[in-house]
Amino acid sequence: MRNVEAKFPVLDIAAARQRAEALGFEYIGTLIQHDTFFVVPHGKLKLREQPDGAWLIHYWRHHEKGLELSNYEIVAVAEPLKFRVLLSAALGVLAGVRKQRTLLRRANIRLHLDEVDNQGAFGELEAVLDEGEEPADCRSEIAAILAGLQIPSDQLIGVSYYELKR
Repeated sequence: MRNVEAKFPVLDIAAARQRAEALGFEYIGTLIQHDTFFVVPHGKLKLREQPDGAWLIHYWRHHEKGLELSNYEIVAVAEPLKFRVLLSAALGVLAGVRKQRTLLRRANIRLHLDEVDNQGAFGELEAVLDEGEEPADCRSEIAAILAGLQIPSDQLIGVSYYELKR
């Protein structure tokens, strides 16, 4: 699977949500997530745990004209605690990230408004690409959404939350 991402700092989560809803985004829910990143030679591997389930996610990104193109695979995990212990022992833990995520959606675009423990507040747009669809196909829509959210392109972040300086 592939998506195009844009991540940015947010000063006021409530104001960002209001602007997003004015742009046609619909509130889906609020999620509590714990991501454990493991040491791997290629890409990033994380176990995402939420109260309603857990998933192992492997992804790799590259920058494309200010946006991130991600290729990823997701597998559901039935026993996350045992799985986390096993992968921690086998691979080593790179980092952990805990966050509260407000999820909004408009068509194929998800907006995450994240309150990340010890890091601050952030937004993340993800446009899921259909088979055969190119990143350029959604670039102008993402740019318009960023403008509507009042996010200048020079504020985009190209790293994972755990890689940000505290």
